[in-house]
Amino acid sequence: MERPGATTLRGNPMTLLGPELKVGDKAPDFDAIDDGLKPVTLTTTGNGVRIFSVIPSLDTPVCDAQTKRFNEEAGTLPNTSIYTFSMDLPFAQKRWCGAYGVDHVKMVSDHRSGSFGEHYGTLIKELRIHSRAIFVVDKDNVIRHVEYVSEVGNHPDYEKAMAVAKSL
Repeated sequence: MERPGATTLRGNPMTLLGPELKVGDKAPDFDAIDDGLKPVTLTTTGNGVRIFSVIPSLDTPVCDAQTKRFNEEAGTLPNTSIYTFSMDLPFAQKRWCGAYGVDHVKMVSDHRSGSFGEHYGTLIKELRIHSRAIFVVDKDNVIRHVEYVSEVGNHPDYEKAMAVAKSL
């Protein structure tokens, strides 16, 4: 499924691959790897509340800030796991986390297959990177909050995602 113009990058329309998920949808499964090269699927993320923070690349200012922000907020979100998904290689994710002391957010690389991006509707066809998005998934794997950020360079609504996670 292609969604032409579903996001922009520096004002240029981009095509997103995959469905546009909505609140109430079942969270799709995916096949990715963590920064230790271990498989990550929906099941391995656990059965509690999870925030899936989706970014294009850790080596950009907004992605850097987004990941650091969720790392800082992790302590205020009891019983919530936070995952950052990107197309960055797992080695780069691990290096970046070490350089910035990011230790509360779990890093997930979708570089092998783009499975997460295709199932969550965040994969930019023209660039094979993710568009910025946030998903809050409850203990029953139901999506309780979705934000597809319309311009890749803009920040998501952190407060809204965290408020939904806290309410679950």
